[in-house]
Amino acid sequence: MKINRLLIFGFLLVQSFLFAQTKEVLFTIDNHPYYTDEFIRVYNKNLDLVKDDSQKDLDKYLDLFLGYKLKVEKANKIGLQNGTSYQNELKSYRNQLSKNYVNDSKVTNELVREAYDRMQQEVRASHILILVDEGASPQDTLKAYNKILDIKKRLDAGEDFVTVAKQTSEDPSVKENNGDLGYFSAFRMVYPFENAAFKTNVGQVSKPFRTRFGYHIVKVVDKRANRGEVTVAHIMIVKPNVSDAAQQEKAKATIEDIYKKIQQGENFESLAQQFSEDKSSAPKGGVLQRFGSGQLSSEEFENVAFSLAKKDDISAPFQSQFGWHIIKLIEKHPVRSFDDMKGELEDKIRKDERSLLITNSLAKKLRTKYTVAKDAKALAQVKKSITDEFYSQTWQVPANTKEGNVTVLTIDKTKKITSPTFLNFVYSQQKANIKTKPIAKLTDELFEKFTDEQLISYYNENLENEFPEFRYVMDEYRDGLLLFDLMEKEIWNRAKSDTTGLMNFHKANIQNYQWKKRHDVDILSSTDKATIEKAQSFLKKGKSIDYIKEKLNKDGKVNIMVKSGLYEEDYDVLSQYPNVTTGVTSVVSKDKYYFAVKVKSTKDAGPKEFADCKGKVISDYQQYLENNWVDELKREFQIKVNTDVFAKVKQQLAK
Repeated sequence: MKINRLLIFGFLLVQSFLFAQTKEVLFTIDNHPYYTDEFIRVYNKNLDLVKDDSQKDLDKYLDLFLGYKLKVEKANKIGLQNGTSYQNELKSYRNQLSKNYVNDSKVTNELVREAYDRMQQEVRASHILILVDEGASPQDTLKAYNKILDIKKRLDAGEDFVTVAKQTSEDPSVKENNGDLGYFSAFRMVYPFENAAFKTNVGQVSKPFRTRFGYHIVKVVDKRANRGEVTVAHIMIVKPNVSDAAQQEKAKATIEDIYKKIQQGENFESLAQQFSEDKSSAPKGGVLQRFGSGQLSSEEFENVAFSLAKKDDISAPFQSQFGWHIIKLIEKHPVRSFDDMKGELEDKIRKDERSLLITNSLAKKLRTKYTVAKDAKALAQVKKSITDEFYSQTWQVPANTKEGNVTVLTIDKTKKITSPTFLNFVYSQQKANIKTKPIAKLTDELFEKFTDEQLISYYNENLENEFPEFRYVMDEYRDGLLLFDLMEKEIWNRAKSDTTGLMNFHKANIQNYQWKKRHDVDILSSTDKATIEKAQSFLKKGKSIDYIKEKLNKDGKVNIMVKSGLYEEDYDVLSQYPNVTTGVTSVVSKDKYYFAVKVKSTKDAGPKEFADCKGKVISDYQQYLENNWVDELKREFQIKVNTDVFAKVKQQLAK
């Protein structure tokens, strides 16, 4: 989803709305009217969110709002609203949003309890997948279904699950994991998959079932008590991206040196900040976001993390597919009580496939809300075309029937559903393997199910009329998607591909892309002042770094660590030296460490080459293009602001 992308235009989606505003035309863009009620609603909605006080000024806010609508007009003018990707994205979001409006409290409570009970366990399962899209043709769906049935027959005949998975599964990861998905609990997998895993006994294989990805068979390998979640910090040395044995050994030696320093009593967080190569966690002392089983891509990392028993326990160095790690336990988080988790689980269910169960239960209530009229005579004719071939899953929708395209169902006197729609629904139900007989009785059952589905569909179609706030959110999301696609086309992609423009912008704004003075240095650190003074003495005598480490790191202890590179003058400990010159510096202290630096050479401050700051130039160029873009749009479109109406808006908002 692109929900987070809407932040680009500053009109954030929040669930607070104002109704009953006086509706007048505030301005037009090429004779397309925009009304005061929308402007007032959006202004009030965002009043407490904007940090820039200038955006609270109504004149300036009108200019922002006008610029926003100009961009939407431009997007519509060039036809972005007709794009398949845009329409699919909008449809997907509407489906997601509608889940908040179709619910049944009884079913919701049952699903919350089921989810909580399942969260007491973790299941380890392997699976075989045959891919088929949700919207696949009946022929492709049947082909996939037959494939999974053949695989199930092989497993029932005693063939090894892993062997069959490697030969038949269409999950790309099977090459690496043999179909093994590791441990997981509730909400880690799509709901039908979760159901199959939790309802299948250890060592058993499930019946074939379908998810939005295709058809699956699951084998449950193990079940255990939920380990909860854990918060840890880690120090990481990245696995070299080459198969050079020397580089591999250097990474291992580095992590072992760090571990020795920890054992000597040095601070874990400080070492993480200095030496960890996980750039996202190093500044925070190595602390990672809390996680549970199956949430990380490294099972080795998870297992070591959960093996630590007490707060501040520290693991020995170990290797994952990403590199070498040392882990420190910050806190363990066991599964919370039902009361503590109820609200969180309800929220997860609203975003999960479980919500479909809730919407289906709504159909019963909708039968009393809307008038439902079945045309018995037309339906009787349609039923004659549904035969016993349904049970063998070979029945086809007749190409031509005597009754043709007739109305079989009418909802709320307005929505008319015709016979082909019902017949296609019947065709889609063959895979459910329904056994009801005779066929006339089965058809009656299917028609009731079809009626429920159509009721929910009608209700969904009318959510904009039922709930004004739903309409407002959809309108804003629709505009936001258009704006994102337009920005991508007109600004972001242009800025990335316009090499000449980028180079010229870099040249014209070279004052913004300057190196500070830089030093090529070896930075030596130790927690012991006497040790760093010895290291300083060696540096002054011209001894190599290897010599110094050999002399000072003895008896299995790491007393000296070294970091080398070309750094700007305010980098880390270099900022402690006001006048750095070539040679060996004095000893300084910072954060319980002592430092000595060998300055091998110095580069004066000066302009950065384009390659050294390309990312920053692209970002700045994008902003430059956007700032000038609205002025171009104002010249392209005819704009008329109703100043008298805007004056009334000001008076209304001032009250």
